[in-house]
Amino acid sequence: MKAVIQCGGMGTRLRPFTSVLPKPLMPIGARPVLELLLKWLRRNGIEDVYITTGYLGHLIRSVCGDGSQWNLKIRYTQEIEPLGTIGPLSLIRDELTEPFLVLNGDVLTDLSLSRFVAAHRKHKDPVTIATACRLIKMDFGVIDETDNIVQVFREKPTLSNLVSMGIYCMDPSVLPFIPSGVPFGFDDLMLQMMQAGTVVHVYKHEGLWLDIGRVDDFQNAQSISWEEQSSSVEVAAVAA
Repeated sequence: MKAVIQCGGMGTRLRPFTSVLPKPLMPIGARPVLELLLKWLRRNGIEDVYITTGYLGHLIRSVCGDGSQWNLKIRYTQEIEPLGTIGPLSLIRDELTEPFLVLNGDVLTDLSLSRFVAAHRKHKDPVTIATACRLIKMDFGVIDETDNIVQVFREKPTLSNLVSMGIYCMDPSVLPFIPSGVPFGFDDLMLQMMQAGTVVHVYKHEGLWLDIGRVDDFQNAQSISWEEQSSSVEVAAVAA
């Protein structure tokens, strides 16, 4: 199975840090996020990796090279203009002839890749989204009303949502949905697939998940010993 790591983003949520480093190279302890990701993929049997690059892509190439230091084969794409989260797949559509992984670039997780892929293969539909439950504390009083009359008032409630982790398993049948040469996000892909009546599945992960693009999660990640944890669980650091 091939893996595509999306590393073309500008990392605006982590500025000013990402003014000098692309988000995939932000350090978690002593290691860049992207290095943790590549080691995780290799431990899970992945050998063939594509890294999509844009902003400061030359730095990513210099750090990762051809992947031989991790017993991987790494190839790169370069975006002249940003193509969004899914648009870069159009640059390598001829290479993706079997089910493949797509990984956003700002996640740390202990997701079991083998279970995730097995779940995707079981249902035989073209896309499976790895998801997690995220609690969001509202800073406002929330009002439910009918005909301008308050029915329920909740003071600064905590809302629970099922959210995408930025990790996907896809079949080549998704590629015709993706146009060439124009920005195209995962939200655009979902809209087109649902309009076409195509079934999309989720895989619910109940373990660790941090969005490194968020300052709070980036700081929390520093307190975890990823080198030690990687010897006992599957640790993913997804960088884009």
